[in-house]
Amino acid sequence: MEVLQKRKDPVANLVYLLGGAGLIHKKIKSAFDLISLSNEGIKKASLDALVSHMGMTKKSFAEDILHLSVKTLERKKGDDVLDKYTSSHIIEVAKVVSHAFEVFEDQKAVQQWLNTPNRALNQLKPIDLFYMPTGLTMVDNVLGRIEEGVYS
Repeated sequence: MEVLQKRKDPVANLVYLLGGAGLIHKKIKSAFDLISLSNEGIKKASLDALVSHMGMTKKSFAEDILHLSVKTLERKKGDDVLDKYTSSHIIEVAKVVSHAFEVFEDQKAVQQWLNTPNRALNQLKPIDLFYMPTGLTMVDNVLGRIEEGVYS
């Protein structure tokens, strides 16, 4: 697997984080393509790939972010397709993680930033907000401020 690099193409980063073109067979050119991908469902192997890039356990991701039992996920094979709501949530998490990779350009730096309390997030760890859409948006906004040099 290639190393994620800073790319001007956030779609390429997103596909990479979800396990690459081998797992994401659909061409992603717009947000509507992501909706279509969510509706079709992504493979469990895409979840596994994202979790490995984030440096967290499957148990933590399943229970803390997806609100699913890790046993439920572990029963699924890598080629099994997840439901559209779970797929959509995983894609939204991958979008924010992709943005973090674009900002920090280093996997260890991304993992550290995601797991460090942040003043702009009311001293919460960014990863602790990944369980809901509003939290993902807040984290993405902070990344945008860091990227623009107006981090507060």
